[in-house]
Amino acid sequence: MQLIVKSTQELSNFELTKIFEERVRVFVVEQECPYQEIDEHDNDAKHVILKNEHNIVAYTRIIEEQNTISFGRVLVSKNYRGNNYGRQILEETIKYIKEHSNKEKINISAQTYLQSFYESFGFIKMSEMYLEDGIPHIDMILNIER
Repeated sequence: MQLIVKSTQELSNFELTKIFEERVRVFVVEQECPYQEIDEHDNDAKHVILKNEHNIVAYTRIIEEQNTISFGRVLVSKNYRGNNYGRQILEETIKYIKEHSNKEKINISAQTYLQSFYESFGFIKMSEMYLEDGIPHIDMILNIER
């Protein structure tokens, strides 16, 4: 397995296309949720990719704005689920943020069924359930300890 972290500008056309294909496969097709999956945040994002020789195994997208940092589009490709790659990609994403950002908190919008998964990393629920593109979500926050 190989871990890669690149900005959108550093990705090759092929790498970016593979990322978009996998995100659409998981978030639009599998979850049967038609929404604008590729968005303006992709222009300045960092992409954390766990891959083997040929395929994306797991992925997250980090978005840093003036006052906040967050990650999302967390996925494990269908053929690799059940092997703790979700935990591995989250550990690497949080580690990268701690090492490369001066922000004190990570804010995420989490699908509600993953609440306990994110809590296992220290995230705290900050909102009631709300619908985002028809899927139940909650806001969560992690205080970064350095």
